[in-house]
Amino acid sequence: MAETKTATLTYDNKTIELPVYSPTAGPDVIDIRKLYAQGDVFTYDPGFTSTAACESTITFIDGDKGELLHRGYPIEQLAEKSHFLEVCYLLLYGELPTAAQMDDFEMRVTRHTMVHEQMHNFFRGFRRDAHPMATMVGVVGAMSAFYHDSTDIADPWQREVAAIRMIAKLPTIAAMAYKYSIGQPFVYPRNDLDYASNFLRMCFAVPAEEYEVDPILSRAMDRIMMLHADHEQNASTSTVRLAGSSGANPFACIAAGIACLWGPAHGGANQACLEMLREIGTVDRIPEFIARAKDKDDPFRLMGFGHRVYKNFDPRAKVMKQSADEVLGLMGIEDNPTLQVAKELERIALEDDYFISKKLYPNVDFYSGIILDAMGFPTSMFTPIFALSRTVGWISQWKEMISDPAQKIGRPRQLYIGETRRDYTEVEER
Repeated sequence: MAETKTATLTYDNKTIELPVYSPTAGPDVIDIRKLYAQGDVFTYDPGFTSTAACESTITFIDGDKGELLHRGYPIEQLAEKSHFLEVCYLLLYGELPTAAQMDDFEMRVTRHTMVHEQMHNFFRGFRRDAHPMATMVGVVGAMSAFYHDSTDIADPWQREVAAIRMIAKLPTIAAMAYKYSIGQPFVYPRNDLDYASNFLRMCFAVPAEEYEVDPILSRAMDRIMMLHADHEQNASTSTVRLAGSSGANPFACIAAGIACLWGPAHGGANQACLEMLREIGTVDRIPEFIARAKDKDDPFRLMGFGHRVYKNFDPRAKVMKQSADEVLGLMGIEDNPTLQVAKELERIALEDDYFISKKLYPNVDFYSGIILDAMGFPTSMFTPIFALSRTVGWISQWKEMISDPAQKIGRPRQLYIGETRRDYTEVEER
């Protein structure tokens, strides 16, 4: 990161020179690290919409162009030519693997998919009706109690082991959370299946009969995982980095990311989208809800349309739409009322001047919710699937942060608007 120019800030009769850095892509960045020391002043940026909290080489988003790059590779190319574990390798190590490296990586992940047998007892401590995300937060956070040999963040080898373990075990944990919530026995992973097929089998197989994973469903699940693998400095990734900045063990950091992802404004968006489609119910009610969405005084908003970052079409949505068409064609459920509502809403959003002018295109959550519902997943499992997909991004970002010499514990400032100093008085005098 080379300093190319400076910015001058004049405030309260003080003039401060601030370095300006030019990234390889994206807008220039003003370095304000010495602003408080030199000017006795903070910046105010709720939501951190104009603040770069770190350097990163992992993922880049250009919202205006509708571009998403992982280590420089466009997501569309990866979705067409690659698969989830290869993208995991790319995010973790910075380059696409050779055939030998890919074989080794797949072997290491596959051999770590089982969880400690005693963790089964941990699951049974939760109520049967507990949300799978609540279970995952607890179980992933407790992994540090079972895997003591990979919690020393100062040891590069232990960081590597922790990364592989979480990528390998999160599908198993998510599937176990699902099975526990519906009262079915846990299904152990199988080493002869690919990553996505293994997850689907652990979710839908039962001991009483054989279960064969349809390759179309497996490919769709692999794409869902790939398209959610990382997304720059979003809320949950920033949470993982902030938790990690204190020196917390990696399992605790990922648990923090899962907790943040649970929110409906973040990982729960596809669940909220499907629930909205079901609320609309039938195609003939769509005009009513469209009118409400256009009414500034109505709090109702269409879920699954538009994106805070993308001011153009979400590049992930293009790929997800293709998978949605394939899955729905396979399942033969074109007459499903929810699907019919989704198809009509999609058509309107791509043709209506209101949606086009505001760039409210269907986003990745719109299509992923439809796919997961068609596969047979309840809405409560949508966010856990997002979490297991995003784990590799969190781990990659966490490892990058740990290796950054400029890294220090996160400590945001505030604009205090409370009472100034007051003197305590005895009760009788109040």
